[in-house]
Amino acid sequence: MKKLLSITMAALLGTSALATTAIAQDKISLVVNAVQIFGTVDPAKVNDYTEYMAIVNLYDALTTVDADGNVVPQLAESWEISDDSKTYTFKLKADATFQDGSPVEAKDVVYSMQRLLSINEGPAYLFSGLVEPDAVKALDDHTVEITLNRVYAPFTSNTPLILVVNSDLVKEQNDGEWGETYLADASAGAGPYKLASWTRGSQLVMERYGDYHMGWPKQRPIDELRFVITRDEATVKALATKGELGMSSQYQSNETYDAISALDNYKIIAADTATGFYIKINNQVPPTDDVHIRRAIAYAMDYETIREVIYPGGELKGPLAPVFADAHLDSLPAPEFNLEKAKAEVEKSKYAGDKPIKLTHAYVAKTAFEEEIGLLFKSTLETIGFEVELQPEPWNRITELAAAVETTPDTTQVFYGPTYPSPDSVFYVQYHSKAKGTWSSMEWVMDPEIDALIDKSRGETDVTARNAIYKEIQQKLHDKQSDVYLLTQKKRFAANKCLQGYAWVPMQSWDTDFSRFWWDCQG
Repeated sequence: MKKLLSITMAALLGTSALATTAIAQDKISLVVNAVQIFGTVDPAKVNDYTEYMAIVNLYDALTTVDADGNVVPQLAESWEISDDSKTYTFKLKADATFQDGSPVEAKDVVYSMQRLLSINEGPAYLFSGLVEPDAVKALDDHTVEITLNRVYAPFTSNTPLILVVNSDLVKEQNDGEWGETYLADASAGAGPYKLASWTRGSQLVMERYGDYHMGWPKQRPIDELRFVITRDEATVKALATKGELGMSSQYQSNETYDAISALDNYKIIAADTATGFYIKINNQVPPTDDVHIRRAIAYAMDYETIREVIYPGGELKGPLAPVFADAHLDSLPAPEFNLEKAKAEVEKSKYAGDKPIKLTHAYVAKTAFEEEIGLLFKSTLETIGFEVELQPEPWNRITELAAAVETTPDTTQVFYGPTYPSPDSVFYVQYHSKAKGTWSSMEWVMDPEIDALIDKSRGETDVTARNAIYKEIQQKLHDKQSDVYLLTQKKRFAANKCLQGYAWVPMQSWDTDFSRFWWDCQG
């Protein structure tokens, strides 16, 4: 393992550019930077953007999502919904194969859904209590029927997360019923790439599956993906200077983007997104259990400096990004930086007179722009009577802290984008009481009225009526000041000019499905 790592780093940091070598060998090997580790490649256990970035390339689902946010066929070529909106019947493609060449069949979908429900991690929360294991049936080799316990209007938007596993291959491993040990280190999917090697914490390599059922329509597809994990921006810039960087992560500092974009062979890819950047406020612990303290924190944020200088992004008025135009509550006021109003809110709180009012503020360690925001947060709030303890943590530690209300920091910087292409992903995953205890739900809103509205929206099949409920949810969360709504993320990647095909997709990490990319130095 140590020898492999040394060879890998020599290849990355050597004098020959990977792009040049790839062309000479008629093989495109793309180095992609990621800033946090891949915790798992098991499709039943993934839960953050890096893990989904791996999964969208290793596995295919019944459906996928296009750049317009439409749910479109993938392993399923078509589907029908019963009159009572509870039974969904999917017709599978006849020619889809897994990466070992075996056909994708209905039994594999049944196994994958039952596996997901049994393990009850990752995307399982979308289906637990909604689909019983025996309600997923193979009607024939290419027809799958899924019957819901109740009407759930956004169900089709969840189907890109019904990621299909090669059941025969997994069962051959003699690794228990669900092959959890095997799938922790190997891929068994029908996706465009298969796992070639994985040095945990440093590099993950995938190879293109030539017989991918969706085809490779572009002339020069990406043959190999090398995900290199580092938060060291000097290393990222060094890779670009040597011509070895294919695409950076989306979490670089302005200085790094500027430096790489100044190089002859590089460009910046940018796109507006549905991802919100929040300061998640723990609604259940002192002093942030008081709405006036939460409002004071919100008034004390210098939004213009954050959005225009530290981390460029768009305006976020409430919990939902305006990309969801029909569901977005346009009447919400813009966030306001006003220290006089912040002081007035403190005086209205039950903590008025307490000096200082102590707060913890967590962010991802070694992330330059989050550190800048943390320092700004601390300096501003301490002028109005707060004492702020900055708490930089590795991302995996933040996810651990989020598991209990008592350990969740008072305030935490978090990006959250829809896991599936529906406003329901924004509201249920972050704010419903049943979703508590994850990094997505560090607000701990725990409000029965908001729970009831989210439940109501999920059962409403009329789109106009459902959007009206979504707007009511936004108003109530705004009134509670559930979070500080900092900005909508403008994704930026520094990329080799030869890399073509990027399009933002309103689903977490689906824009990094590299089967949609190609290599063209004339583009």
